[in-house]
Amino acid sequence: MHPISAILGSVALLLLGGGLLNTLITLTGNDYGFSKTMLGLIMSGYFAGFTCGTFVSGRLIQRIGHIRSFAFCAALCGSVALLHYLWVNAWAWLALRFVYGLAFVTLVTVIESWLNTRAQKEDRGKVFAAYMVVNLGAIAVAQQLLRLDTGEAFTAFAIAAIFICWAVLPITITSRSQPHIPEKASSSLRKLLKFAPLPVASALLSGLAMGAFWSMTPLFAQEQGFSRGDIGLLMSMTIVGGALFQLPVGRYSDKHDRRKVLLTLCIAASLLMLITTFATGLTSLIALYFLWGGFSFALYPIAVALLIDQLHPDEVISGTTDMLVLHGAGAALAPLLAGSLMNAFGEHALPAYVAAVLLVLGCYAVLQIRRVSVLPAGENAHFEPMVQTSAEVLEMISKEESEPEHEEARAEEAKQ
Repeated sequence: MHPISAILGSVALLLLGGGLLNTLITLTGNDYGFSKTMLGLIMSGYFAGFTCGTFVSGRLIQRIGHIRSFAFCAALCGSVALLHYLWVNAWAWLALRFVYGLAFVTLVTVIESWLNTRAQKEDRGKVFAAYMVVNLGAIAVAQQLLRLDTGEAFTAFAIAAIFICWAVLPITITSRSQPHIPEKASSSLRKLLKFAPLPVASALLSGLAMGAFWSMTPLFAQEQGFSRGDIGLLMSMTIVGGALFQLPVGRYSDKHDRRKVLLTLCIAASLLMLITTFATGLTSLIALYFLWGGFSFALYPIAVALLIDQLHPDEVISGTTDMLVLHGAGAALAPLLAGSLMNAFGEHALPAYVAAVLLVLGCYAVLQIRRVSVLPAGENAHFEPMVQTSAEVLEMISKEESEPEHEEARAEEAKQ
């Protein structure tokens, strides 16, 4: 792991700052009196920027290189974090969140393309697992940084900016050569809609659910009177639950019908969200969200694995990239929808909204299972835990899936 230690160090610092900032903006915006609808729109700005950035980040990196792109975007993200405190205006915050999303996806693309290049065939699984552990671990720890808030909003924004700026240090001192960014794969969304409608729907609807969680759950907890430390604990434990459950749930799906596993997760997560509307104490809410995170965080990666089951290896990169864009589009729309509902019906509209989205996905899964008894597929893909990411890490997964087939082809050629 030594060749990638600097990269993982930058990941940890970047997500410590970014994870704190995402939660902080929701809480501080509410303190400033922004409406829930406006807060939802502001938080949608980040996901919209992130999704749009997937189409332009590669061009920037090809033009000025990995290290300069990383330094440029980290400086932009750090300054944007501080501007939230200096420029208290809802529409300005919306623009800042969009810019932050554009810059942040470029940072992620730099990191993941570097990891993709550094990962040898025999170590690819370990590299990917280490990246996911650092990713989720840093976001979970970041929520505890809310406890450092002294009551002055500037303190927390400054801490977030400092961590984002520090993320430049490990990656800029590396002596490793910079990787090549491949051309973006052409879209295959129309084709996917015809033969893989369930994975496509799962990507979009899981984005509608998870975008609401990341953006509006801090507000949901704040409206119930919890302190920032308690809110940080709630968010952290949800992320921990998601991290702990993903691998065993995913490995189970490798050996069973993924559609039925997806259906079970949707039902369980939907029921848990409905129960949270009746939970009053912090302990019970944390327990419910811990379990909910365990079930819901696995939905998108299972959808990706379900899609790969039905794709030829040459189609995996374009297909999974389209899934990423759909998930991002759902996540961009989610805060606005959830915020509007919370503005109209109160904070308990958030869990009701998330439960409804997951229930719709579950119902659609039932229809697909009844309509298609057996999916056209080759050898099953292996589940890989993941969060919202860039197309570069999806290429790492596609390489791992396609290598056995390529090795068999080379063996056949050798025999001939």
